[in-house]
Amino acid sequence: MPRMPVGTVGLLLTGGGARAAYQVGVLEAIADLRLAARVGERGSPFGVITGTSAGAINAAALASYADDFDHSVRRLVAVWKDFRPSQIYRTDTLWSINVEGGRWRVPFGLRWLLKLWNHEPPRSLLDNTPLAELLERMVPLQRLPGLMEAGWLRALAVTVSSYSTGENYIFYQSHASIEPWVRTHRVGIPGRITLEHLLASAAIPFVFPPVGVAMPNGHMEYFGDGSIRQVAPLSAAVRLGAQRLLAVGASRLNEPQNLPRPNVDTGYPTLAQVAGHAISSIFLDALAVDVERMQRINQTLTLIPTSERAGTTLRPIELLVISPSERVDVIASRHIKVLPEPLRRMFGHLDGGGPPGNEALKSSALASYLLFDADFTRELMELGRADTLRQRDAVCAFFGWMK
Repeated sequence: MPRMPVGTVGLLLTGGGARAAYQVGVLEAIADLRLAARVGERGSPFGVITGTSAGAINAAALASYADDFDHSVRRLVAVWKDFRPSQIYRTDTLWSINVEGGRWRVPFGLRWLLKLWNHEPPRSLLDNTPLAELLERMVPLQRLPGLMEAGWLRALAVTVSSYSTGENYIFYQSHASIEPWVRTHRVGIPGRITLEHLLASAAIPFVFPPVGVAMPNGHMEYFGDGSIRQVAPLSAAVRLGAQRLLAVGASRLNEPQNLPRPNVDTGYPTLAQVAGHAISSIFLDALAVDVERMQRINQTLTLIPTSERAGTTLRPIELLVISPSERVDVIASRHIKVLPEPLRRMFGHLDGGGPPGNEALKSSALASYLLFDADFTRELMELGRADTLRQRDAVCAFFGWMK
């Protein structure tokens, strides 16, 4: 017998490379809170699951076991708590690059480098072939049609960014017929989610190579990280039917305002610091802006009589946001020494021992996206778990669970 249709609770998991370990700690705490509330339901509490970048991978892993939420969370925890960089990327191409005194140089000269690049131009800084192999084992996407038909899941959506058109594309899979949409800089396209969609969504610009995805009209289009030019990360879940929405991000929405700023008075910015600043603007800013927009819409709707709301497509969305209460950059600065040697050389961390100094802090933002190492991911998972349990009352009220 098909299960009763899932509810209208949506989940958004945002991007951030290795920072997505934080999401897993949040999900683990939610699973524990549900168990403590003695909810007699093994399926996922989320009917609509959306994700971007590394969040798309976590979202797809959750959706693939929507019939057993605890099992899906345990699988995620098992992967993230024992991560090694070699499971995500190879650094072979970086051995030709040396860093000395903060300046990039090539040991065999510029002429040698140009000859090499003309023969076989590099597609990216790192080779993420190991990630593709991990996803084959980690995310059984072939289960989705059966889960959706049985009513365990309404929809899964993955966001990517087109290098051809500059648009954000939201690829979504659903058993029910949901009309595609076109809005400013974002397009919703129905179809079956594949590993190529996940790899494309998690392809951090410059760091990982663009991924080709076959489009409905038959042509091949190349995509990168879904966080690029993403202007409305909350919208996909709402479009797919969510009326309550939990957003778990790597943004700085919940950081205490009195935290010291780590990069003040550290001198001239290094290339790694500039790159980290640029990539952070891609991953960390959009959610905060969209949350503020949704809160304004909700507040505006309270001023409109219920009888008159029928004339608008807007509807109130209950929103709960969980994001880090500590600066992830500072946490990352304590773990830079475990990066593969070519990356440490690139960041100018040949030693990496001892307490973090100015140079470690300068590189920490960029490093935080690549620190797929158990010590770092476990610390972020613990932070996610602690932040969620600190909001225990709000979380239980959001799901309607008894404490």
